[in-house]
Amino acid sequence: MIYLGADHAGFDLKEQIKKYLYKINQPYEDKGNLKYEKDDDYPQYGYKVAQAVAKDKNSKGILICGTSYGMCIIANKVKGVRAVSVKNEQEAKEIRRHNDANIMCLPGWGLPFDKAKKIVDTFLNAKFDAKPRRIRRINKIKKIENKEFSARG
Repeated sequence: MIYLGADHAGFDLKEQIKKYLYKINQPYEDKGNLKYEKDDDYPQYGYKVAQAVAKDKNSKGILICGTSYGMCIIANKVKGVRAVSVKNEQEAKEIRRHNDANIMCLPGWGLPFDKAKKIVDTFLNAKFDAKPRRIRRINKIKKIENKEFSARG
């Protein structure tokens, strides 16, 4: 399952991505905003997606706001989420391979749909490269989330 969320600045791109996901038979759920509202705010949509992804360990999320940064900030407040802002296919590949990121944040400003579609494909198809050092790093992130981390790791 792919969970989607966007504010006004990402709404149009989210709607295009939804149509694309439907076309490729990729299950998704839109967590909002479900209609364009020029004065809405991103935190509630980012939080809804992050909660869903944290609960459903086999899912991923795609969040879109103007810059992508606000969505990233809110999503990373939820335990179990590893959200990263992405601007190109290489970054989408690396956040999955190296960090096992489960939420990708995209900018609604200036990202053409054709490019976004390639980034989405890369994110959905890239796999975590479960090398010991990467697993160790993910485990350290989990310890920080659980407040068990020490400076020595």
